Formats: sequence, structure tokens, C-alpha cells
Amino acid sequence: MLNSAGNVKTSYAVHYEKNEEELKSKTLSNEWQSKASDAAVISKDDAKKVSYNGVKEALLVNNETNEVLVSQNVFEKAFPASTTKIMTALLVLENCDLNDTVTIKKDITFEDGAAVALHLKAGDKITVESLLNALIVMSANDAAIALGEKTAGSVKKFVKMMNERAKELGATHTHFANPNGLHLSNHYTTAYDLYLIFKELAKHNEYFDIAGKASSYIEYTNKKNQLQTYDMAATNQYILGNYNLPHQVFMIGGKTGTTTQAGSCLILLTKNKDGEEFISVILKGKNKSSLYHTMTEILSKEN
Repeated sequence: MLNSAGNVKTSYAVHYEKNEEELKSKTLSNEWQSKASDAAVISKDDAKKVSYNGVKEALLVNNETNEVLVSQNVFEKAFPASTTKIMTALLVLENCDLNDTVTIKKDITFEDGAAVALHLKAGDKITVESLLNALIVMSANDAAIALGEKTAGSVKKFVKMMNERAKELGATHTHFANPNGLHLSNHYTTAYDLYLIFKELAKHNEYFDIAGKASSYIEYTNKKNQLQTYDMAATNQYILGNYNLPHQVFMIGGKTGTTTQAGSCLILLTKNKDGEEFISVILKGKNKSSLYHTMTEILSKEN
């Protein structure tokens, strides 16, 4: 249940206990079962195996055969940080025209001055495509706000869309409270739920046309019709070349996420030497080094 500030009044455990039957009845419809048959199935016992000490949750699934190669704590509650933005991107791609222009209604600011942002201001005019580039490549938090308002009319309505879409996809252990993943106690997910969302996003080539870039240059205009430019670098350290993928594993794209509470997070779509595609998820890596070294070890299982 949401209060006026958009916060869940109950804890995760109480929220899920109260809503479990409703979530299951809505989610496990015939329509969803047909979707679920196309997704990987993991038993609770298999999900609890711990093989990687540097991360909390880890998952690797062959996206064509649905074979599960790695499964560690994939049903446990975790904070997603900016991996949240895969749901934001999915809803934008499902509901918006990339060529549409968005007019920013008011300055978009954050309490955390370190939050990554384009620093969009009232009157700025920017295309959906440029906002998606900022969302995916540099993980701009204000781009997520602008896209949410464009898609649903308000952030509150967009968050409702996020949660409804999550349930439709079977992600019933997820609750979103914002479009960007900046930390809130009632904003949580699991590695398996992120896999389900990303599996749906993988149907949209437009996402990976952006997510595979090492950098992106965008232009927009301010309220005085003056040209503004932004040259951004990717947050995916594999794409930047700071970490190497295993031999004969190839990057398609993904999304990073980092907050103090979430740790280092990463979700990827990669392919092996035979062209088979794989989805991998890591949540709550101890640090960036642990995240990427663990992910590299996991991805080596693709061949």
C-alpha cells in the first residue's frame, strides 16, 4: 500500500505475505503460464547454492534453451540500483516513439549531489532517443525521470506501470518505487526477477544498439533555444576495455548499477562462439573488481 509520498508502509516480508496470494493469482494466469514456459525454471534448493563469495546473487541462463548454468540466491531480496533502468527502458520502448521530443517541465534535481545526471532544466527539449542514450550509456538518473513523465504523464503513474509490468512478466518479488534505482527501502527485486524483465527487453534491438556503445554524443536545446551537447562514456567496464570477457564470449549489451546499499550490480546479454545468447545477472558485488572478476568466471561457462 502506498502513502502520499509513494512509500510502502509495510516491510518487504509483510508486504509479500499480504500480497502473495493475490500476486500469484494475477500472475499465474493462462496467459502468463505460456510466457513462463519460455523462461528458465529454478528450484528453491538449486537457487540457494553458493559458489561465488564475492557477490550475493548470481545467475546465468542460456536465453535460447533456458538452461540454467549458474544459480546463487536468485530469489533473495536485493536492491537493484540502476539495473532498475532496464524496466524503464522496456516501458519506453513499448510505449514511445524514439523521435518524439520531450519538453522538461521543471528542473530535475536530486538530494544526492553525486547522483549521475544530465542536469536537465525546465524548458529543455530533448528527444526520447537522446534520453534513452543517457539512461543506458551513462545511467543518467534525470533521464529516467524525464522518460517516466513522457511515458505515463507523471513519475507516480510510471512507477505504477513498472510494477504492473513486472507482475505481468512474473517478477512477483519486485517492487519499484522510482524509475532510476536511487536507493529507497521499498525499492527491491531479485536476480531472477531482473532476468525475467531483461528477457523481455532482449526482444528490443533498439536497446542493444545503444547498450553496446562505449560512448554516446547527444544534442538538445534549452529554453532559450540554445544548443546543449553531452559526450558520455559507458559504465559497462567490459565495453570500455577495463575488463576482458572470456575467450569466445561476445558482448551484446547490458546495464550496470551501483549504490552503497545495493553494492555493485550488473546484468548482461552476451553470446558464445556458436551464437547462442545468454543472460547473466549479479547483484550486490562487494566492489567493482569482485563484480567483474566473478562475472568473467560465470561467463566462461557459456562455451
